[in-house]
Amino acid sequence: MTQQPDHILQTMEGSILVITLNKPSRLNAWDKPMRDDLVMAILKASKASDVEAVVLTGAGDRAFCAGQDLNEGKTFDADRAELWIEEWRTLYNAIRRFDKPFVVALNGIAAGSAFQVSLLADFRIGHALSKMGQPEINSGIASATGFWILREMLGLARAVDLIQTGRILEAEESHRLGLINEIVGREEVLPRALELARMLAGKPKHAYAFNKQRICAATQAGFDETFELARQIHRRAFEAGETQAEMAKFFNKKN
Repeated sequence: MTQQPDHILQTMEGSILVITLNKPSRLNAWDKPMRDDLVMAILKASKASDVEAVVLTGAGDRAFCAGQDLNEGKTFDADRAELWIEEWRTLYNAIRRFDKPFVVALNGIAAGSAFQVSLLADFRIGHALSKMGQPEINSGIASATGFWILREMLGLARAVDLIQTGRILEAEESHRLGLINEIVGREEVLPRALELARMLAGKPKHAYAFNKQRICAATQAGFDETFELARQIHRRAFEAGETQAEMAKFFNKKN
């Protein structure tokens, strides 16, 4: 039997846990097994006394993560779509409630749900080709959760722009808008993310955790409302069948 590769890789760099999304042949697009492993790793790191911070990155040099693996999503029905949204709620909550520093090293494109995950982190380090965006509409997926986090980060007008056009932001625009905190050389993305994580880990730990708890509380009502609406919206969308059809069409174009 052929051994399947790990969905994520975990290595310790001193007291910093580096988690690497590990499907480079598919631009690290995630499915349920990868999401489950990522949640487990984050929850374990939150309780581990030897882990002072997390850096999340992607394998290869093309993508941090291309978002949802359409091979999985195109087979969903309405019931599975609701469970899918609950899986995202679990992952997003794991990141939002992670009391230690959480830094994303954007080694390439971050699209759709991966864009959202990167925005849930404390800081993002990228390079000149680290593109970001919310192109879900182009594959028939409503941006219920994407709209929430983009409105929180950028305001209503820019959120509408990004979710309705599906356009991809170049690194310079993302940096100007504050979505990427620093742009460094391609080979310096992970080292700089580790350096930043170590600096943040050196802050008073209780104060850092309390600040994160306050940030989480300030956005909790919108988060809860978003996921309830997302559950309803995606159920209706998958009942109508357009989402599966558009996913399949989009996936076929890529092949």
